[in-house]
Amino acid sequence: MQEITDIFTTSSEEAGVRLDKLLTNRFPQHSRTYFQYLIDQGCVLVNGAIYKKREKPKADDEIEVCFQLTPELSLEPQDIPLNILYEDPYLVAIDKPAGMVVHPAPGHPSGTFVNALLHHCKELQGSDSLRPGIVHRLDKDTSGVLLAAKTQEAHQKLVQAFSERKIDKTYLAVAVGKAQEGLIDAPIKRHPVNRKEMAVCPEGKEAKSLCRILGYNEALSFVEIKLITGRTHQIRVHLKHKGTPVLGDPVYGSLSANKKYQVERQLLHAYQIKFNHPITNAPLEICAPIPKDLRSFAESFPNTNF
Repeated sequence: MQEITDIFTTSSEEAGVRLDKLLTNRFPQHSRTYFQYLIDQGCVLVNGAIYKKREKPKADDEIEVCFQLTPELSLEPQDIPLNILYEDPYLVAIDKPAGMVVHPAPGHPSGTFVNALLHHCKELQGSDSLRPGIVHRLDKDTSGVLLAAKTQEAHQKLVQAFSERKIDKTYLAVAVGKAQEGLIDAPIKRHPVNRKEMAVCPEGKEAKSLCRILGYNEALSFVEIKLITGRTHQIRVHLKHKGTPVLGDPVYGSLSANKKYQVERQLLHAYQIKFNHPITNAPLEICAPIPKDLRSFAESFPNTNF
């Protein structure tokens, strides 16, 4: 597989900022030390040339970042139990528990889905990719259906299907307050101040979610969300934008509601995924059982339509 590469053009606000700090601001999920490592390894190019970490790009410079594993990270297979929902020679779908990180990264060097996948799928061993087999991701504390490819052809076709919006994804969540039914059409981009967060912004990328209320009890809503697009943190950002954040969300949620209901993670679950098999083209529908923490809330709503 190819290395993960990101190419972008610097903005006027980024001009004059030293390279390692600029990259940390642009990709806040990684540390400044990590980018200093990439720069030292020649994995960061500015207009095709190697820069030093203290150099300061200008506006409209093209920066290419080739993300690599640092020495303390590895793609070692680990015998981590996986709850398999579907598997064939080309792909595997698991029920990811809340708390499992999808791939190794600084701060989470092991114990991830990728480590478990490499142990489960021996044929993936030896891949030099940061994310072997991964075609989409779920946040650490979001549970539910997670797909991975077992062959290069399946990987390419699944990535293309996600890109072309040919994969239907349905989520379940508990939201604070009474959610608004219907289409949420609100563009999303990186938060201008809190760089680890996303935010609704007119200049952002197109982001559309379809919301349906399955139950309501005057304080909370049990909702179904169908993703039309797939932006980072889309459901969490959209529900916050509508004033009905996901219960338990430590970033976009209501701290008072989280404390009142004593939830330990965002109650968001990737419930169902529907798509045509990348090789056989047969229709597939894969569902992940509702986890206990979310189900206990859902069953408390009167006349829950589910």
